[in-house]
Amino acid sequence: MTRQLTPAAPVSLAAFDKMFESIKNWGKWGEDDELGTLNYITPAKIAAAAALVRKGRSVSMAIPINKQAGPDNPNPAVHLMSLMHDIPISKSGLSFGMCYLAMASHGDCHTHVDALNHVAYKGKLYNGKPAELLTSRGSDWGSIAAYYHGIVGRGVLLDAARHRKVDWLEPGEAVTRAELEAIEKEQGVRLGEGDILVFRTGHHKRRLALGPWSNDYPPAGQGKAGLHVDTIPWMHERKIAAFLPDGDGETVPSNVEDMPYPIHALQLTSMGMLVSDSLQLEELHQACEEEKRWEFMVVGLPLRLPGATGCPWNPIALF
Repeated sequence: MTRQLTPAAPVSLAAFDKMFESIKNWGKWGEDDELGTLNYITPAKIAAAAALVRKGRSVSMAIPINKQAGPDNPNPAVHLMSLMHDIPISKSGLSFGMCYLAMASHGDCHTHVDALNHVAYKGKLYNGKPAELLTSRGSDWGSIAAYYHGIVGRGVLLDAARHRKVDWLEPGEAVTRAELEAIEKEQGVRLGEGDILVFRTGHHKRRLALGPWSNDYPPAGQGKAGLHVDTIPWMHERKIAAFLPDGDGETVPSNVEDMPYPIHALQLTSMGMLVSDSLQLEELHQACEEEKRWEFMVVGLPLRLPGATGCPWNPIALF
């Protein structure tokens, strides 16, 4: 398939605002709801997802935590040894090795999950909550701690790089609603209510092959491949519960004029969708090819961290 570069601003901001209003889930599950589209994952959906585990094969979808600064990692994780085995804690000879980890909750080189207090639009968070709820101390409402029960459900990989028969999509390339539906047909799957969309562009494979690059807007950076904004009403119609992409799911440059990250605003703020960023899906891509199926059980465990706008995590696919 030929490269499908998308113009920088094919969607007006007025059209974006109309879309934002049309897919709102505010009040759908109550004015104080903090789960958003995770409400679509019922106990019955979890039980059905568990039935997809037939071999017991598990695959990580997380990037190894990156401790090296680079163009796409200006805030590398800090990992220090705080106690070594050269200091025994008793005469018996018992000793402990201990370490300390500090890292950003967001970023292109840390696989993480976003909380609903992470993105505001026009001063409002999901469910119409005021953005001022988030202070320097965090936010009791809409924090990552709301997901403490974990994210468990049916995952479906839509593999855009495989569909286009390329190793990866180039920065700036966009995948449209029509293409997502074509990938479903090709792979013999269909996403429905309560499902978890796992979306691959080959972003991590490109980074491993070519090295890190700036994901900022051109000309300063190369940008990213991702979804076109027209895919979001499709997710709303299908009642998809969560979105797990490599990269962060956004086409950079944006598809919307004057709006750097339109998909995050539509998903998190308007729909209340659980969104993860910066996954690596190369191991999952290989597993799906070997297993000859693109559906599996997903288990992801956000940290129970009150007030936080997100956290690192290690989502697992089970076959």
